[in-house]
Order: sequence, then structure tokens, then C-alpha cells
Amino acid sequence: MAMSRAAAAVRQRRCGPLLPAARSMASWFGHVEPAAKDPILGVTEAFLADPSPDKVNVGVGAYRDDDGKPVVLECVREAERRVAGSTNMEYLPMGGSVKMIEESLKLAYGEDSEFIKDKRIAAVQALSGTGACRLFADFQKRFLPDSQIYIPTPTWSNHHNIWRDAQVPQRTFAYYHPESRGLDFAGLMDDIKNAPEGSFFLLHACAHNPTGVDPSEEQWREISHQFKVKNHFPFFDMAYQGFASGDPERDAKAIRIFLEDGHQIGCAQSYAKNMGLYGQRAGCLSILCDDEIQAVAVKSQLQQIARPMYSNPPLHGALIVSTILGDPALKSLWLKEVKGMADRIIGMRKALKESLEKLGSPLSWEHITNQIGMFCYSGMTPEQVDRLTNEFHIYMTRNGRISMAGVTTGNVAYLANAIHEVTKTN
Repeated sequence: MAMSRAAAAVRQRRCGPLLPAARSMASWFGHVEPAAKDPILGVTEAFLADPSPDKVNVGVGAYRDDDGKPVVLECVREAERRVAGSTNMEYLPMGGSVKMIEESLKLAYGEDSEFIKDKRIAAVQALSGTGACRLFADFQKRFLPDSQIYIPTPTWSNHHNIWRDAQVPQRTFAYYHPESRGLDFAGLMDDIKNAPEGSFFLLHACAHNPTGVDPSEEQWREISHQFKVKNHFPFFDMAYQGFASGDPERDAKAIRIFLEDGHQIGCAQSYAKNMGLYGQRAGCLSILCDDEIQAVAVKSQLQQIARPMYSNPPLHGALIVSTILGDPALKSLWLKEVKGMADRIIGMRKALKESLEKLGSPLSWEHITNQIGMFCYSGMTPEQVDRLTNEFHIYMTRNGRISMAGVTTGNVAYLANAIHEVTKTN
């Protein structure tokens, strides 16, 4: 029997509007469009689908050995052996492993840091560097809702996604100089000076991604001084400590300069690259505070932000990191292995540059060896990159970023020849 209008009105007040009879369950999400492909992950998908025996992937953001194979460090394997069966599988606290955090802070701030001794650092274990950045972005939005973040041009593309989804307004500052393939130091300093006082800036501590261009020590000192003048807040993303130069202390120099100058800082650490723990999502977020009381308050709020996101961080990667960094012999082995990875990357930079020069390229390739870290910003145009892919089966992101981890003694001559072919007419 049909429902009367009066009865229908009563039902709607009690139960909400009636659904159209034709609505199906699928129609709830019929308006959802496929997301755009991630530009980096899309490169790997295309590479895997290519049947060519000559194909080369220099888009991957993970270390490979000279045979192009993934690497598990010996120090990691030994740490796994020690960890196996040694603990239960209970939850970590919301803030993560205390031991891992302690070792991470010593790595970033210095073994004998006064800030660690004075308990002025609020720190939590994070889901690698990405999770650390996201926690900080949400913290920034919650407690400084009127602030914005200045992000370098260019930067790792996910930085924009992180602060966007945390609903923090973004601005950019000059960083890369395309003509010199180096740092736009003048533009960078102008943007720091012109930013509103008390602005937040995202800085890459070392091995800038994607350009491989880092300020010199003297330039870092000038940047730090200008931050002091303008009372800006520096947030460091340190994804490559040890992996850039082979020396973790050297790679933390920018952070140490800012600390010496009296800045309060934030820092995102990751163990994906420098320990090869990509899939373990092991990282740390730290914020230097005024005093211990403030640090306790800030840490409690970081934990509250983490609670509804993922409740608490994973255990296994934290155990590996704390075992390696907390044991002198294993730490010594790690330092040897991370230097070996860095040296291989540096060696491939030299080999690629020399191969291009031997081919008689009229272009300058000095930037290949001047840049540092996993990535080389080659200066090639999107059209030239397309030719590399279509004609030579070489895969990289269209901004010309070469992952030096994908370059080996077996393919460097082929890669150089292909680059020479697509760039020699320009």
C-alpha cells in the first residue's frame, strides 16, 4: 500500500530522506574518477612493461648495486638475526621506540648534543620521512593555523601533497638555477628576505631531491643568518644522511649550523635510503623546543595527532635501527656500508660525465659531478626524455631527473651515448 504524504513526511523526519528506488549500491561512488598516476611510480610501471632487453630504469628512487639489483646491508641482516625471537609483538607506545628515537636524535643533533642532555627535543617515531613530514604539517596546521610553508622550486613532488592534504597554505622559494644547473643562491636569499617575518621554510638537509644541488657550507651560514634576521622557522627533511657524502656528520652540517646559530628547528629523518629499509617505514620526527616542559607538551600533541592516523608505529624497522645504531660494531659496519653506497653513486657520476665528454658532447656536464646524492638533474627537456624512452628504452621522469642508483658499469656507456644523441642538436 502506498505511503501517504503525511506518513512519508513523518518518516523522513525520523529516518532521513527516502533513497530513490533506482539507486544502486555502486552509484554511491559513481562520481569517483581515477587518480592521476604518480609520475615516479608510473615510470617504473612503463619500464616493467617494456620487453626490450636493452631497457634501463634511471627513474627508481631506491639504491641498486652495480648489477642493478636491490641491496640488503649486512648490518641489517645481522640486526635481523639478533632481533629474531628476542621480543614479543606488543604495540609500541604512540610515540614509538624510545631506543630508536634516542639513537636518531644523536645521529641528527650530535652524539654529545646539549639539546638532548637538556631534554629540549620533542621526538616521535614516524612512518619514514613521509610520515614525519605529514605529522609536522598537521602539527603546524593545528597549532599555527594562520601560518604557511615555503617549499623550494623544485622539490620532491610529495612535499606538495603532504602540506596540501594537511591544509597548510603553500608558497615557493627560488632554489634551482636551470642555466648553471646549480643553486639560485641570489634568488633564494631574496625570497627568504621577502617572506613575511616568522615564516616556515622546508629545507633539504643534504642531497636535494630532485636536483642534487646543495648549498655550500658558507651559503648555509648565510641562509641561517638571514633566517635569524627574519625569525623564520626551518624544517629540515633529511632523507639521505650518510648516503649523500658517505659521512653522516658531514651530511648533517646544515642542521648543526642552524643549531649553533640558536635556531629552533624541526627535522624529519628517514632510514629508507641510508639503511635500505624502504619497506620498513622507519623514521623520526623531532622538534627543538624552548625547554623540557615545552618538549613534553609538544611530544604529547604529536602523539595525539598520530593516534587517529595510525595509532602507533611499526616495531620491526625500529628494532633494526636501534640495534644497528646502539651497537658500536654494527654501527661501524653500517658506516662502512653506507660509505660504499655513496662512493658507488659518486663513481657513477664521474663515469657518466667522462663518457659524455669522450663522445665529444659540446655541452658542459660539470653539473653531474658537482651535484650530490642519488639524483642528478640532467637539464634535459621533457621532449629529450621522451626520445630517450621511445628510441633507447631509457626510463626517467620527464623533468630530466636521473637516478644515479640505476646507472651501472654495464649500462653507463649506453646511457651516455643515448643522452649524447638526444642532446647533441641543441
